[in-house]
Amino acid sequence: MNSVIEQQVTELGIEAYLEQHQNKSLLRFMTCGSVDDGKSSLIGRLLYDTHQIYKDQLDTLQIDSQKIGKTGDKHNLALLVDGLQAEREQGITIDVAYRYFSTQIRKFIIADTPGHKQYTRNMASGASTCDLAVILIDACKGVLDQTRRHSYIASILGIRHFIVAVNKMDLVDFEQSRFYDIKTEYLKFSDKLNQKLDIHFVPLSALNGDNVVECSIHTPWYEGATLLNMLEFIDVSAQQNIAEFRFPIQYVNRPNPNFRGFSGTIAIGKICLGDEVKVLPSGKISTVSRIVTFDGDLKYAHAGQTVTLTLADEIDISRGDLIVLVDDKHTSTNKFSASIVWMSEAPLKIGHQYNIKVAGKKTMGSVSKIHYQVDTNSLDPFDTDSLNLNGIAECELSLIESVPLDLYQDCVDTGGFILIDRLTNVTVGGGMITELLDNQISKSHETDISNFEIEFNALILKYFPDWNTRDISKFLG
Repeated sequence: MNSVIEQQVTELGIEAYLEQHQNKSLLRFMTCGSVDDGKSSLIGRLLYDTHQIYKDQLDTLQIDSQKIGKTGDKHNLALLVDGLQAEREQGITIDVAYRYFSTQIRKFIIADTPGHKQYTRNMASGASTCDLAVILIDACKGVLDQTRRHSYIASILGIRHFIVAVNKMDLVDFEQSRFYDIKTEYLKFSDKLNQKLDIHFVPLSALNGDNVVECSIHTPWYEGATLLNMLEFIDVSAQQNIAEFRFPIQYVNRPNPNFRGFSGTIAIGKICLGDEVKVLPSGKISTVSRIVTFDGDLKYAHAGQTVTLTLADEIDISRGDLIVLVDDKHTSTNKFSASIVWMSEAPLKIGHQYNIKVAGKKTMGSVSKIHYQVDTNSLDPFDTDSLNLNGIAECELSLIESVPLDLYQDCVDTGGFILIDRLTNVTVGGGMITELLDNQISKSHETDISNFEIEFNALILKYFPDWNTRDISKFLG
């Protein structure tokens, strides 16, 4: 067992130790930046200096460092994160690697994302669940194209808290002027992101541990906090409108004939017993009779909690439906604008039908127009009629049906979506809704639905001549 954890368990007792950790806040953050900026090494240093590595891991790390390490006699801490054989051989990160650790203040989930342009789609995938981005910059190389690209992607994915870690300060003799030159250049670039960002800067050396967990004696000119201290105390609480409630249905829970609940994770807002709710897209209204969890029923639940809701009325609800409070403002539409990050070698095709998934709801749609593509280096827009791998563009999309949607900035779950190739079932793009447009379902489609209802009613009345249209509506629920 890790010696620090063992000591805490001995002092507190196992139950008190578990309760203490259960009540800590959780921070999800990512490391990103260009190739060889030291992302994996930084995570390894955090784990090492906070005593999160077990003895057998250290023994393995020492052996691996001698075989394939590039840090001389020192431990190659990047090997704690880079687990793929190809990553170890090349000394790069290819896939997103997740690591978990905790301190006395907070629990952390880290997403170590790749720096190569070829794997930008993996970086976007890792960023989609994070609250904060640690953007590494090599002090020798300064702000690079991939630094700007990753910063832009993180910002459009809703990350508002950046820690810019200027790494490898030991290679520039911890020069104060070099740190401030990079800070000035990055701030000038970030002004173009058109987002209100909370940006912090820290000079460090991941290899030697300077300003990672402990303050460095080599930077007397730096009066800020260490990286770990920033991670422990930075406030990333979501600024959501708590009056709104969004609960995407992920699973209909039917363990026996006497129980029918609707399971999922609350996206935003709060729900209480007895609250009146509306089910979308049907528009049916009911009240919450139970809020069920593995640990027992609750009187209320909030964003981030996974629960099962039961309703007072029997309503046909399926996976992909959405439960909201009855007075919540919501928009159902089949047309919207969105920022799309393209993740496929095959370019995006205007008018081509893709499977589209929003918060568990599966439908079909197409990109009807590309307004502009963004140059991720200068952030300047330019006209284009196609979108290639790693391209980012503002597009207009049309779905084959109306779906309840939100802006991405208001609700990530119901404002974000993925595009899936219908033949290969491969995810080819990810999108963030920026504007909801008027419903554009064609009149001919509405006429088809109307004709179907007329024919269906006529068929029912043929076999049940004593019924009227009200009886049919009651029968259909």
